[in-house]
Amino acid sequence: MLADLFEFDFLRNTFLTGILIGVIAPLLGTFIVVRRLSLIADALSHVTLAGIAFGLFLEKKFAFTLLPPLYSGMAFSVLGSIFIEKLRGVYKSYQEIAIPIILSGGVGLSVIFIALADGFNTELMNYLFGSVSAVSQGDFISILCISIVVVLIIMLFYKELFTLSFDEEHARVSGIHAKPIHLLFIVLTALVIAASIRIVGVLLVSALMTLPVAASMRIAKGFKQMMFLSIAFGEIAVMIGLISGYYLNIPPGGTIVVVSIIILLISISIKRIRFGKKVRVSS
Repeated sequence: MLADLFEFDFLRNTFLTGILIGVIAPLLGTFIVVRRLSLIADALSHVTLAGIAFGLFLEKKFAFTLLPPLYSGMAFSVLGSIFIEKLRGVYKSYQEIAIPIILSGGVGLSVIFIALADGFNTELMNYLFGSVSAVSQGDFISILCISIVVVLIIMLFYKELFTLSFDEEHARVSGIHAKPIHLLFIVLTALVIAASIRIVGVLLVSALMTLPVAASMRIAKGFKQMMFLSIAFGEIAVMIGLISGYYLNIPPGGTIVVVSIIILLISISIKRIRFGKKVRVSS
């Protein structure tokens, strides 16, 4: 397999992209889970699917390729994130309703554009469940740029994002500009979700942003440790998913999710074992 990595560009692009996705998806997922916005990944992934289906529709019906499907998906995802933020402002007392509204809209548009593009095909299936061979050199460069931007912004605004995640009211009183920072964060989330779709797939991308975080929450002793453990668990899941996809010729997304669930179950078991030992020692 190592020989194939050096020989085939598409395989090298896929594994390098997988490494990047294994970092940025759980990294942002840590803040998403802490802020109780886990469903936002599902909403934006379905909006991204609508954008991808729209891009495929333009390609097939009009031979119009101004934006490749992945980039039209990113554009839709960013627009969806902005609409979520606007709706959160409209429904100030029921901000969580913005997520199902956008999710429903994404599903509806996806159905329409998929039907107009003559239904499901191999390319669309790759977007739904991920693929080992679907990442081009251009896709890798785009995802690399997104990854650099995400890491830089997390480093620059770590204190602000940390404070907003745990106590938004305190953050505003402290002088933190909550609205623009939250908008920036949600747009980054949209870009990461769209970028992750090549590897994990539309239907499973939210799992990569939440399951490693859920596993790390059980055993981490602080927020930073939870963040680093989430990235480690995400990388393990992605690498195993890509290797199994390569050897078994299956979409990697399913394996990534199953491995993430296994890691979660192991972390829950470790927590219970630790708790049992403490109870026995105290008694």
